[in-house]
Amino acid sequence: MPHLKSVFKEQPELAGFASNVDAGIVEPGHAELAENLLAEDQHHLFSDWDAPGVKDAEKRRFLDTLANAHRSYPGGLPGYISNARRLLAEASAGANPFEGCTPVRPDLADLSGFGDEYEKAEAAGLKCFAETAVVLVAGGLGERLGYHGIKLDIPVEVTTGTTYLAHFASVILAASRRLGRKIPLVIMTSRETNEGTIATLTANRNFGLDEDQVIILCQELVPALSDVGGHLALEGKYELVLKPHGHGDIHMLLHTSGTAKKLAVSGVRYLLFIQDTNGQVFNAALAAIGVSELHGYDFNSIAVNRIPGEAVGGLAKLKKNGSPDLTLNVEYNQLDPLLRATVSPEGDVPDSRGFSLFPGNINVLIIRLEPYLRVLETSQGIVAEFVNPKFSNASRTQFKKPARLETMMQDLPKLFTAGEKVGVTVFDRAWCFSACKNNLTDAAAKVAQAGPPESASSAENDFYLAGRQKLRMAGMTIADGQTTMIRGIPFTAGPRVILRPSFALTIADVRDRISGGSLTGGCTLVLDGDVRLENVAVSDGAALSVTAAPGTDIAIKDSTITSGPAFELQELSDAEMKSADVPEYLRIRGYLIVDAGAKRLSASGTWRVNSTGDFEPA
Repeated sequence: MPHLKSVFKEQPELAGFASNVDAGIVEPGHAELAENLLAEDQHHLFSDWDAPGVKDAEKRRFLDTLANAHRSYPGGLPGYISNARRLLAEASAGANPFEGCTPVRPDLADLSGFGDEYEKAEAAGLKCFAETAVVLVAGGLGERLGYHGIKLDIPVEVTTGTTYLAHFASVILAASRRLGRKIPLVIMTSRETNEGTIATLTANRNFGLDEDQVIILCQELVPALSDVGGHLALEGKYELVLKPHGHGDIHMLLHTSGTAKKLAVSGVRYLLFIQDTNGQVFNAALAAIGVSELHGYDFNSIAVNRIPGEAVGGLAKLKKNGSPDLTLNVEYNQLDPLLRATVSPEGDVPDSRGFSLFPGNINVLIIRLEPYLRVLETSQGIVAEFVNPKFSNASRTQFKKPARLETMMQDLPKLFTAGEKVGVTVFDRAWCFSACKNNLTDAAAKVAQAGPPESASSAENDFYLAGRQKLRMAGMTIADGQTTMIRGIPFTAGPRVILRPSFALTIADVRDRISGGSLTGGCTLVLDGDVRLENVAVSDGAALSVTAAPGTDIAIKDSTITSGPAFELQELSDAEMKSADVPEYLRIRGYLIVDAGAKRLSASGTWRVNSTGDFEPA
């Protein structure tokens, strides 16, 4: 390597690195990367190195880290540094990303009121689901919740203990069996969640999904930046500061891994992007896919109605002279000033229903694969990076702490500039979105301020609520139980309704399987598989759990379930909340639900309940 050696030896501050090259500590590939980085004014990475034989293991780890960051970013580290300098210059100058833009309401389909349009879209979406791949973004741990594990392992509900990953997989499995096609599940993990996600899938045999149905893409970290010059930040002489690049990396990974192209070849037409702890997503996903198909949307955001000023990004169509319209998420703290500066002196004002004209973004996306592949090829999967440094000096050149480039998955429409059609589909909030992300203290504080708690308990509460909504739409009479406060968060006693995807994928399915009947107060109903109920009542405090194995069917007619108590909710004491003997997934809720004798049926056939409360053939 005569050329490389001369590059290092000509610069006195690099003499230590040069001696490590001579000694063979530095591999040829590492030395070539170092030369490229020197050309980008990154001398500080290799200056003042110890002599060969001193901290050689640390040196190799450092160089391996640089090489891994170089390989994982399209364009390598020189490309990352170039992008960083451009974006940092804009940030230093205080550039306004919305300069010259006028916001108007986006093109949307409002399905928040359900009705015929909803069910037409859901029927269309069910057909398209056979040509859809689900992309699950799951890079975070549950530490913010007080849960020290992957969030996918947290139960959606603790009546039966179904975890988020098990729930998502059950939808995909039920739809695959019904539609006769294996629907792919792509999971983006991170360094923190990759091992745990694979372990959970392995321990549960992919929750019934075939091995080739599940694709894991692991997200890498990117180097942090120490100043507006784009110098890579160091923690120590041989330690690069690395930070997350953002969930927009899913687009890059789908491109660089070849997964997007492979899915297209296999017949996939749509990608459905979902988040790791929103158990409500599949209530709305099929209808949203149907809207994309019926309206010709290339990019479709599932959204909710939002109150003006609410701390949720608003989806707006941005018009700018000489540029294509862009439908984008605008953060709430940017939307109001933008409106005041353009079309609304009063800012983000409510409509006649009290909602903003700009629906709330929940980061659930449906993207048509054909234009997506074109965009990925052009951008190499790098989507609308930005940087948000905290400056420490008036000249805006130095940072309080290292910054990094970030990317968000919902910003993809910034690259849709060739006539692609971008729209929004609005749903009832509790129906499609109930995040599990806040610990009980933070959640209770949000409730006190009239905000959504977004805790494990509120997500579970909404999960049961959606089940009740489906049964009401099928004509069943539902009398809600009393709502109480558990650790400062409202929780409705019931009915606690769990409708497995094997029981129903659509509202039409629920109507087909439910006729009459009623649920009262704090009762529980669990339906799994090919089950039909005709004039079945479950009384307050009672429970009915019915499971039909694949290939069998169960019908229950003209029966009242009164036996109890069953599935009792028990609040945790202060001592239990602090006890390591109580699992974290219960402590992040403040309660447990105990099966104290639920009535169960799993035998095929048609049944009724006799005068002694037992099942007998009808």
